[in-house]
Parts: sequence; structure tokens; C-alpha cells
Amino acid sequence: MSTARFEPADPLRGTLRPPPDKSISHRAAILAAMAEGTSRIEGYLDSADTCSTLEAVRALGAEVDVDGAGGGSLSVRVEGIGLEGPARSAGGQPLALDVGNAGTLLRLLPGWLAGQPRGSWRLDGDDSIRRRPVDRIVRPLRAMGARVECREERLPPLEVQGAQLHGAEHELPVASAQVKSCLLLAGLTAGGPTTVIEPAASRDHTERMVRAAGARITSEPTGSGLAYGSKVSGRRVRIEPAERLRACGFSVPGDFSSAAFFIVAALVVPRSAVRLEGVGLNPTRVGLLGILNRMGARIEVSEEPPLGGEPRGAISVRHSPLHATRVVAGEVPLAIDELPLVGLAACFAKGETVVSGAAELRHKESDRIATVVEALRAMGGEAEEREDGFAVRGTGGLRGGVASSHGDHRLAMVGAVAGLASRDGVEVAGMDAASVSYPGFEADLRYLAK
Repeated sequence: MSTARFEPADPLRGTLRPPPDKSISHRAAILAAMAEGTSRIEGYLDSADTCSTLEAVRALGAEVDVDGAGGGSLSVRVEGIGLEGPARSAGGQPLALDVGNAGTLLRLLPGWLAGQPRGSWRLDGDDSIRRRPVDRIVRPLRAMGARVECREERLPPLEVQGAQLHGAEHELPVASAQVKSCLLLAGLTAGGPTTVIEPAASRDHTERMVRAAGARITSEPTGSGLAYGSKVSGRRVRIEPAERLRACGFSVPGDFSSAAFFIVAALVVPRSAVRLEGVGLNPTRVGLLGILNRMGARIEVSEEPPLGGEPRGAISVRHSPLHATRVVAGEVPLAIDELPLVGLAACFAKGETVVSGAAELRHKESDRIATVVEALRAMGGEAEEREDGFAVRGTGGLRGGVASSHGDHRLAMVGAVAGLASRDGVEVAGMDAASVSYPGFEADLRYLAK
């Protein structure tokens, strides 16, 4: 476990292109393996998590060729094996698949494998992944006829024994793009249509990509309702069984979740001005921008022509005086990975910021409610843990100190950003966790702070 120190910085200045989108990279590799023919993925993220996905589809029989494109980006060619083509187990033992620390891989891949009769697979990973619950995919998959088992009925390793699935309607208690995506992939090999009803719209990369590959899929709003005491608008997504998926070309935009660290850094480090180019602007991913705009952030967005069905553009940010806000359940799915940064920004805002309806944070790489509050307090912030979120009372800044990443890549990067804006600097224990999604993060942050 590495330790890195981040001292108070002069104004952050410059233009940066964040690394490719992690969520889209995972999905592109899996769907390319499920397709028939050759798919090419340009701008595939070069990180520990996404490389775990490439190794997993290789283990399932897909041919994968990789060329380094530089800047944390890869050019990938995948020769797909088709919907019914995954490699089966041998000698009566399940085929072992190592997911590393990749929660997206752990939760999406079983949707494809569950509908493969006469095969069995065992998905396992590192110590962190073994603490991440999978019961929310196990239960609905079983409702479709899947045979899946996990430790203590909720934790990895996850064993999948293929079966003939039937279509079903799933009403999700919590909006989750990973759970939704797993069930949509299962629906491709099921008998009859599969419908997923989510209480609030979550990221829709999977829907866009399976549609491009030829699947029949529809999505429509369910109208306003109540979730966690807040008024939200959900979605109903329906997918039909498919005989085949066609190979596609994927162009992966810059990861908004990675760009978000520089957005907040520019907001809280005095006199900063930063421009981020080539950033994915999918409406189901950029909820953080709305939250920060309410807090008084000076942010400008200029859109570019979309590539591969995903909108993208440039984001310009200037240091801004911030004021508190409330984040409610309907906003959470659109900003789930950026909520730790909301907590950090709140330390520099005037008033008390409250995040609620975010119990999903407890099921990430760490319990991000508990660990974010712990980190903010360790750095001099005034933060309070709540059952489904947290509250932060802004004091205008942070003292600094020592913060632990708890093996969580996003917490490591939050600590680094906090150090630049703090009074005394921050030492981040476990900074190497950032490599899971952004191996070049430290170099890019120090480039802007030069």
C-alpha cells in the first residue's frame, strides 16, 4: 500500500483530456465478446479494472488484441464468440474467472453466463470484491430460472450454472445501472421479453450499446413517483430475446467521473481555471453538474458532435464561492460515483449540505457513506454519517491531515484533491488504489498544479 502527500497548491491552470470512460469500456468489451464478428474499440481505458474485463472475455474464448494508444487509452480488437459461445468448464469444475477489483464486471457478466445451459463458471476477485454484495443480481436472475450461488447468500465468490432462462418483469427497489444491465444481458438469451422497471433513471450506456448491436430494446419514462420520500421519474426498459448481436465499432469518450475530480479541484483551489476536453456528456451521467451549479459553481459546457451514440464535449471550470445544497434520491443515480466529491465541495461551501436517498453508496468499493465521512473528518471537515447519506457543514476549507483510501480508488483521489485545497496538505494512505480506474491521475493532477 503506497502513501502519497499532496501539498497546498497554487492555482490550477491548463487543459486536460481525462482518460476513457470506465463504464463504457467494460460494456464495450463484454458486448463485443457477445457479438458475432470483429468489433473494434477505440479509446478503451487502460486500467486494472478494465484489463480484468479483457482477461475475462479472453478466458471465455474471445480473441482479444490490444495496442497501446497512449494517455491511458488502448485500441482493442475483439473477435466475438456469439451469444451462445462462452467457453464451458472442464472436468466437472466451474471455469474460474478472476474479476480483480472490477465490480461492474462481477455484476454484468453473470447476466450473459446465466443463460448458457451445460456450462458453469465461478467469479471471484480480490479482498475488496469479496465484500461487495451480489444478492441484488442473484435474486432477479433466479426469478428468471438461473442457477446462481454465492457466499452467505450475498457475497462473492459467485457461482453460475447455466440454465434456460425465461423472460420476467423486474421492479428494482433501488436504481442501479449494474443490476439493470445484468438483467438486460440475461434477457438476450431468455425465452420471452424481459422488462426492468427502475424507480429513477440510471446510466443508460448498456441500452445504447445493445441497440447499436441490433437488439430490440425500448425505454420509456414511468411518470413521477416517490422514492425515499422524494419525487422522481423512473424508467421502464424492455428487451426482446436475440438470435445474435452484430459486431460494432465503439468510440469511448472521456470519463466524466474522472473529469469530476478536476472540476471540483478547480472550484475549491483559489484562482484556478481548468478546461477538460473530450468528456462524455451522457445525460444519465452528469448529475454532478446540476448539483454544483446549484452550489454556485462557474462551469461552462460546450458540446461536440456525438460519436458512437454517446454525447461528448468540453467543460471549463473556474474557482467559485460555493453555498450549500440538498441532494435528494432522484438525483443520486445520475451522480452516484461523484457524491464523495459533493461531500468534499461541501466543506468549502457556506451552510450545511445534505445528501439523502444514497444508501447505494454503502455497496461500492468501500462503504462510501462511512469512509467519506471518516476521511472528511480526518482532514478537518465537519461531517455526519446518516443511514442513507451524509451531512457536511461547510467551514470554508480543510485543515489537512492523513486520510485512508480504504482500497477505494475514488477515496484516494478525493484525498489528493483535498490536499491541494487544504491549509496544511494531506497524506493519502493507499494512494495506489487510484490505478483501478485512473493510473495517470497523480501525474495529471500535478500537471495542472505545476
